[in-house]
Amino acid sequence: MIRSMFNVCWLICSFTAWTGSLKTSTHAEDWPQFRGHNASGVSTESKNLPIEFGHDHNVKWSAEVGKGVACPIIANKRAFTTAMVDEQTFAVFSFDAMSGDLLWRREFDAGEVPAITAPNEQASSTPASDGARVYVHFSTLGMLALSAADGKVLWQQDLPMPFYLLGWGAANSPIVFKDKVIFNLDDDLAPYLIAFDKFSGEVLWKTPRPEMLGGYATPVVCTANGRSDVVVAGSGKLKGYDPETGEERWTCNTLLRTIMTSPVVSQDRIFISIQSYGDTNRVLKYALLQWRDTNQDERLDKTEVDEAFWEKFDSGDHNGDGFLAGEEIDAAFQSPDNLIGGGTTIQAVRGGGEGNVTDTHVIWNIENNAPSNISSPLVVNDRLLVVKKGGISAAFQVTDGETVWLKKRIKNFGNYYASPVCGDDKIYITGENGYIVVLDATQDKPVVLKKNDMGDSCTATPAIANNRLYVRTLHKLYCVGL
Repeated sequence: MIRSMFNVCWLICSFTAWTGSLKTSTHAEDWPQFRGHNASGVSTESKNLPIEFGHDHNVKWSAEVGKGVACPIIANKRAFTTAMVDEQTFAVFSFDAMSGDLLWRREFDAGEVPAITAPNEQASSTPASDGARVYVHFSTLGMLALSAADGKVLWQQDLPMPFYLLGWGAANSPIVFKDKVIFNLDDDLAPYLIAFDKFSGEVLWKTPRPEMLGGYATPVVCTANGRSDVVVAGSGKLKGYDPETGEERWTCNTLLRTIMTSPVVSQDRIFISIQSYGDTNRVLKYALLQWRDTNQDERLDKTEVDEAFWEKFDSGDHNGDGFLAGEEIDAAFQSPDNLIGGGTTIQAVRGGGEGNVTDTHVIWNIENNAPSNISSPLVVNDRLLVVKKGGISAAFQVTDGETVWLKKRIKNFGNYYASPVCGDDKIYITGENGYIVVLDATQDKPVVLKKNDMGDSCTATPAIANNRLYVRTLHKLYCVGL
């Protein structure tokens, strides 16, 4: 009898805890990093998202925050975003995610910030949060951990200033995995992958990535065969790393020269869409001669590259004439073991490999078929969706890469830097011109439900949480919902 009563009480308590956890997750959904959980871009909890909204319609709240392109994140009922509030002041903001009340604002003297190429901005790294802390990277400040409750700086780690041959500027974003903050910074000078203890800021490991050129892929986690790998896309190669040690576990050498997009993981498969300027023969030297050879004499001198690259310049100047020409340019700036060129590709790669998996783990590979150079792909309802400049979309079956639709317009011409996100069977595609197109995610063609005007440039990817959409325009943060 006592045992039966105990079992009944245990079941009641368990059911109460379970339903309570369901209620909590439904009403306090998190979107804690770039593109939400594991950079998937998919909300599985919000079920009543708006179709019609805008800068003056269905706005729950909005806030002027300054200039920036980092994506908003949502954690523990708080919305976080960053901005440059003047030319040398970087700020992190925390709002009540439901009411929009400003909870705290933390400002930092950024010092002399480096040059940057539009549409990138200085406040471009999307924060990550575990609910208790917010982790933010800024080019001149390194990695910062702030208390989510009050914005107090808990730790700060200086990091090398990133440098880019073509002047793009920093825009890499951290992730939180278990007790670690993991951050990939592929620049053109000294690329690396690094892990910090999320509590203390101690550097747990740092893995150089010398084969890489400047790129912006956010790390993702792929679990396959009972093992979790940190997966990072970079010049020519998709790599898997041991999250405990930073040791490289596998490499798939099928990517292209410039990587602006991030992979997406679905089950044990990794999907990536890349457009790298030019064809497969267009190695880095052609881009440098086009953009850095100011007098167009088909060679580079030191005045045509940043001083940070002069040591590399000298190492490539084999004849010592003070110029880089022809193969000398490649020798100075691109790894001789990774002289990969441009092109387009959409790929599916199976995770969980060991060593070189180039010939064993590529499930399918589509070339010359409508990928974007910056907007990352979206995997939803067993389809992979891509969108590119001009508002041109395409979709493919995730199982075999078969075309669902190809090169169909979504009724919003322009550039696309934000990545599509999905919730409640609605796909939100944000254009630089400030319009967000809503597609029906259940259809076998791009069915436009609505085109919404946010009234300002948009290059940040929206966040989805609590049945609301959080949109970061160039100057404001909006929360829209029904």
